Amino acid sequence: MILREVDKVEVLTLQDNFIDLVAMDGTDIIHRANPLDGLEIRNSVLAEHGFSSLIMITSEGKTKAMLFDFGFSEHGAAHNARILGADMNTVDAIALSHGHSDHTGGFEQIADMISKDKRTVEFVAHPGVFTHPRYLKYGEDLKVYFPRFSRELVCNKGFKLVETKDPYPLLDGNALFLGEIPRLTDFEKGFPIAHYEEDGVERQDPIADDTSVAMNLKGKGLVMVSGCAHAGIINTLHHAKSLTGIDMVHAVMGGFHLSGALFEPIIDRTIEELKRLDPRYIVPAHCTGRKASLGIEREMPDRFILNMSGTKLIFSS
Repeated sequence: MILREVDKVEVLTLQDNFIDLVAMDGTDIIHRANPLDGLEIRNSVLAEHGFSSLIMITSEGKTKAMLFDFGFSEHGAAHNARILGADMNTVDAIALSHGHSDHTGGFEQIADMISKDKRTVEFVAHPGVFTHPRYLKYGEDLKVYFPRFSRELVCNKGFKLVETKDPYPLLDGNALFLGEIPRLTDFEKGFPIAHYEEDGVERQDPIADDTSVAMNLKGKGLVMVSGCAHAGIINTLHHAKSLTGIDMVHAVMGGFHLSGALFEPIIDRTIEELKRLDPRYIVPAHCTGRKASLGIEREMPDRFILNMSGTKLIFSS
């Protein structure tokens, strides 16, 4: 797949699990949310167990924007977008990482921030995002269900739905929806308690709809943004490199799904593999979890960036 070189990638996190308005650690790359309204401290972005980002890509003096995921609650990402002054009418494409509600819950309110004449943009997703019913099975008597996310909901808002398991170019080839991620590593085994029903039969859910997006920063390599990386962040990075033929990884950010007892055993191996892949920046977010994030920071302190709701990261060529 041809992935065009771009001059700048800006990732504005509309929702993540963490916020600290007095961090005061801004740099040329890291821009934190401002709590001020005029000279009064009255604005705060919301942190929730969800992920949503507005990705702005600049090439040849022109900037295009992509919305990637919508966060958890109905209002959280939309509230943050307003506080942050993010103009949803700049959105030229939409992509969804997978169909779980911590990435779809804010869809309607975010969509309503886009004027109706702009809602003809492509909404790109794996067809598996519409799988229903879908649930986490903690035992025969305890199944916790994900709310339904439907094709009708997307189409009724006016978007052009593109369903694909394959890689799909976005923003005139300046970004790439990776499509279905091959599961090749020997340690990234997916989410064992995830299930769905098909024709009344219970099946283990491989979360095949899980995917990420990639950009090619001129002279520096791939900039990757994942939602949850249920396919495994190492699988995801290898797939992006294989698809594009680009070996360097400049930045990888997003959820790596290493939180909790089911995934903590693979934290050390994941960090080992990240070291081999040698990204310049690693930005764990959302479902990566405290232990994994601390491990990444401890092992690769010069590469680690702490993400938050409201943070804008600017990667320039």
